[in-house]
Amino acid sequence: MPSPITGTPLGYSFVDVARESGLNAKTIYGGEHKNRFLLETTGCGVAFFDYDHDDWLDIFLVNGSRLEGFPKGEAPISRLFKNNRDGTFTDVTLKSGLGRSGWGQGCCVGDYNNDGWNDLFVSYYGQNALYRNNGDGTFTDVTAKAGLLQKKTRWNSGCAFLDYDRDGHLDLFVANYIDFDIKTAPLPEAAGCAYKGIQVACGPPGLDGGKNILYRNNGDGTFTDVSAKAGILDTIGTYALSITVADFDNDGWPDIYVANDSTAATFYRNQKDGTFKDEAIESGIAYSPDGKPQAGMGVSVGDFNRDGLLDIVKTNFAGDTDSLYLNLGDGTFEDHTYLSGLGINTRYLGWGVGFFDPDNDGWLDIFISNGHVYPEVDSSHIEAPYAEHKYLYRNLRNGQFEEVTDRGGTGITDAAPARGCAFGDYDNDGDIDVVVNCVNSIPQLLRCDATPGAPGRNFIKLRLIGSKSNRAGIGARVAVTAENQPGKPLRQIDEVRSGGSYYSQNDLRLHFGLELATKADSIEITWPSGTKDLVKDLAAGKLYVIREGGQITKTMPMGSTASAAAKKAAL
Repeated sequence: MPSPITGTPLGYSFVDVARESGLNAKTIYGGEHKNRFLLETTGCGVAFFDYDHDDWLDIFLVNGSRLEGFPKGEAPISRLFKNNRDGTFTDVTLKSGLGRSGWGQGCCVGDYNNDGWNDLFVSYYGQNALYRNNGDGTFTDVTAKAGLLQKKTRWNSGCAFLDYDRDGHLDLFVANYIDFDIKTAPLPEAAGCAYKGIQVACGPPGLDGGKNILYRNNGDGTFTDVSAKAGILDTIGTYALSITVADFDNDGWPDIYVANDSTAATFYRNQKDGTFKDEAIESGIAYSPDGKPQAGMGVSVGDFNRDGLLDIVKTNFAGDTDSLYLNLGDGTFEDHTYLSGLGINTRYLGWGVGFFDPDNDGWLDIFISNGHVYPEVDSSHIEAPYAEHKYLYRNLRNGQFEEVTDRGGTGITDAAPARGCAFGDYDNDGDIDVVVNCVNSIPQLLRCDATPGAPGRNFIKLRLIGSKSNRAGIGARVAVTAENQPGKPLRQIDEVRSGGSYYSQNDLRLHFGLELATKADSIEITWPSGTKDLVKDLAAGKLYVIREGGQITKTMPMGSTASAAAKKAAL
């Protein structure tokens, strides 16, 4: 039966404000018209990263390279942009110490040393980097000191901090794509590699899959590789790209889901004893509905049907649908791609993805950034272009989604060679914005704006601080209950999560749309330590910083009040 909201106005639209906001640094990645190796195609991630803890989101953009290299001093570098609190950003890369060059891939955020300042990890084809936040606007590369130097060249991909053993210290999971050596990698002309008749870079089929890595935090600023001991190496070569971490079975322990390219996905279920077991096939989240491997790119987690169980959305290669897996609560999932309405699109190639609530109605919608992997398609007969528009799906509240791409504004419909994207409210106006890292282009900053006459809806934001648990609160489960209408409570869940989307990092603050409710009646927090807190009657329209134990340490008005105050302070 059709939902009563099908076809109705969205109440919001997205506009790209990257140039006027100061995000003018071009991300370089591979050739602009032709690529010889797979290394030139994957692109980079991006982070909404509040590095100075002022509760205004800053932006970190991973950058890449080109095979021919660059003259000395001209290589592109990853960049950090500080939020000026007035809708603009300032490039503070050189001052921060984050301006490294190389084949950057993904990024993730977490406070690995529990000093109260969130740190940054950046994955590379080559040597990864762990940057310790010094708390004064600068970072120190502590990769070697932390024990994260590699003995061989790896194609590291997605990453996430997590406390897999619940000891209060953040561990680190790093996915790996393929074992790639440019000296021995096959050339397309020699190997006959083609896509729909076009000569393109070879792989990943036929190449050796990389092995994922799990580093255990020793609690003293160093990490130990426990991949073998933890069972991470027991899986077949994976072609791993993006990862997400969540407690999918509600047992209080974080599990890991990995989107793999051209093979089955991997689902590391936490065995609660320091080990993991791949149960993707048994759980029904390894393959397509007809049992075929897919070319997974990005992944996101959210409770889209509000049943208290976390579901999965995964992006895939062109010619295939994206995937939506419904959590059944018994350790298995059901593929709802076609039942939900996501099976209508097969033309574009998805990368970054997110469950998010742009209209604050309390129901998670879906955003997907698209872009073809081969620049050669632009000079061919193939229908799909290299730069592609986004997909936007609205939650119809009945288990189905309606594609509303054409109503999402120019930020959705304008074509871009997109890769990673991250979600967060950078202007603190109460709705969720999106930053997109693009290939051989400047990024996009998609500001979410309410349309005139749209119904006013409320929200609440939460930032968690652990004490017994890790300081960033990563892995904490939050349930928010609000009475939208008399006798009709609205209940939502989410978790504080590091990594996800495609190679990217979302805002660590949790955002809950409350529809018409003027307060959150109850907020239940289950911390990784096992501690449970209950906070009641918090007014909507504000950010609350909550410390483990239930103490509210900061309250910050948001929406128009926050924006006006910030602009005044910036003058």
